[in-house]
Amino acid sequence: MIKLIATDLDGTLLRPDLSVSARTRAALDATRAAGIHVAPVTARQPRGVRRVAEAAGFTDYALCGNGAHGVHLGTGETLFEAHVTVAAQRALAEVLAARVPGVLFLSVRERGEVYVAQEGYAAIAQFNDHKREPFEMGLHSLDDVLAAPSLKFIVRHATLTPRELLAEVRALNLGGFAVTHSGAPFLEVLAEGVSKAWGLALLCGRLGVEREEVLAFGDAPNDAEMLAWTGCGVAVANAHPEALEAADEVTLSNAEDGVAAMIERLTGQSSAG
Repeated sequence: MIKLIATDLDGTLLRPDLSVSARTRAALDATRAAGIHVAPVTARQPRGVRRVAEAAGFTDYALCGNGAHGVHLGTGETLFEAHVTVAAQRALAEVLAARVPGVLFLSVRERGEVYVAQEGYAAIAQFNDHKREPFEMGLHSLDDVLAAPSLKFIVRHATLTPRELLAEVRALNLGGFAVTHSGAPFLEVLAEGVSKAWGLALLCGRLGVEREEVLAFGDAPNDAEMLAWTGCGVAVANAHPEALEAADEVTLSNAEDGVAAMIERLTGQSSAG
């Protein structure tokens, strides 16, 4: 029996234009009406989740920052937070900057509301990267970026892809943090041991839900741990290889309302068209 549906947003639940289709909304509403929890589990911060919350009907718990931050969207209650330590991010930044000239860093702080970006970062950023205007991130020295713990510590380069950067980070053989990427043009560094699966396990503990009672959806490398952890992990057809490999099943693409199609199938709902 499914008691909780955990779903990624970008590339999974949302259509390519970042909208929530009428079919998807109907499937989510019917699920909630049946007493099943629905939780967005996303790389976005709460501000970014709230941009789609009304369209999707999200009013309960959300897991943000790749599972590092659990928050109740209705009350603003913080369920948990996990931060990358100053020591860990400083060690990474100093060694990686020496190895990869031109690498830039950004610190996400204070429940995901404050972004402290190294000078030069905003110049290569776009609104959709972080669901906020680049000018809001400031022009800070690297020391300022590294001065406080981060809910998420961003690593970016103007020309290297996230996969190329990931290979460079792994070659450093450093500890004290976790690193992933979500399909966005940067790496996302988290506290050691943190992932979407880690955050989802904490939420399930709070709600009294067993992992076998969770249905999860995703598309990106940062979804792989969650898809493998849950009772049934479903990748959308447009998913990255890491997510496809971790999933138990594959549904239609996000452009074809794959999440809604699978929910309808597993819960006996009829399609809203």
